[in-house]
Amino acid sequence: MQQSASIKCEGCSAGCAQARLGSSLLAPPQQRVQLPQQFTNLRNFVAKSPSSSSRRGSAASCRKIFALDAAMPFDYEAKANARHKQQTALRIGIVGFGTFGQFLAKRLISQGHKVIATSRGDYFELAQSLGVHFFQDADDFAEEHPEVVILASSILSTEAVLNSLPVQRLKRSTLFVDVLSVKEFPKRLFLAKLPAQMDILCTHPMFGPDSGSGSWNSLNFMYEKVRIGAGANRRKRVDAFLQFFEREGCKMVEMSCEEHDRQAASTQFITHTVGRVLGAMELQATPIDTRGFKSLLDLVSNTTNDSFELYYGLFMYNQNATEELERLGYAFDAVKKQLLARLHELARKQIGFDAAPESSPPPRNGVHMNGSNGSKSTTGMPEVADAVASTFADQPDETAVH
Repeated sequence: MQQSASIKCEGCSAGCAQARLGSSLLAPPQQRVQLPQQFTNLRNFVAKSPSSSSRRGSAASCRKIFALDAAMPFDYEAKANARHKQQTALRIGIVGFGTFGQFLAKRLISQGHKVIATSRGDYFELAQSLGVHFFQDADDFAEEHPEVVILASSILSTEAVLNSLPVQRLKRSTLFVDVLSVKEFPKRLFLAKLPAQMDILCTHPMFGPDSGSGSWNSLNFMYEKVRIGAGANRRKRVDAFLQFFEREGCKMVEMSCEEHDRQAASTQFITHTVGRVLGAMELQATPIDTRGFKSLLDLVSNTTNDSFELYYGLFMYNQNATEELERLGYAFDAVKKQLLARLHELARKQIGFDAAPESSPPPRNGVHMNGSNGSKSTTGMPEVADAVASTFADQPDETAVH
């Protein structure tokens, strides 16, 4: 908050022009004196002031300010935030500098963390443009001793990538983090492959480069502290890493990896499956699209932008996915059977299968007759009913659930 100031001038007890200018500049905006634009320089203003000629003897000393007893405004909040970022800044290494690794690196750097990366491909120039130190050689990467190592590889290549990483060159207290869309698999892999001294944090940012291209506010971030060693520094490091996502506005959800996979199979995997099925239908936008159809097109776009390798990984490495796929098939067959059953019912009524025997005229030569003219009755069935009935008679019922 700004405060008004009083300026004391040597040899001048009255409020001279210099004092008036100083007070005006430091006063709140609504109290400032409106001054000519050309008097932006204090010395020029005093020199051109009418009072300077009448008090030339004392004005020379008056121009010299020797005390300013006003409180100056300081942005303490910004400085506190800067100090907090500096104190919680981590040295983070990303293994796998593909689309998702780059996506994370940009946000990490924006919050003051130091990021290094390694990958099978050559991303040196791209990493340099982002402010990331890139190492083609995994040994060189490990010898940089990052405090946190994020495995950002694909689900299918995670085990091979971890096996090729020289973990023995890392510090024994390194925190390993995975960001895969399945959780039981990396949890078991880390516990089996990593030294017992290393910390393990399993996470799943429930968004990606497309859905998280803007704000991360209210986007879900799941995590489980699988193994965190004793010591305040280790707990502080884990908290600092999680705070990165919290400060970005994520909704933090602490959950076991097993529970995550159970819930994700009926949400994420089904979403990807439906999106890919609709994508295979090659749906196109029309001038009369409803909001619901536009939502379906968005779903197709979001899911098909991800690689099929990711979708296959969601199926292969989540034991709950097979059950959900079967449930989806059963549900589709049930809806299809209900739809065709209604059509069967309509066709049977039109054919006359549901007519009561006593209401029918007596048969003549084995054929029902219509009235006195002896014409054969068609019961008014449209031609389409004939086609439907013929189709059902010729084709087996494919709607049965096996």
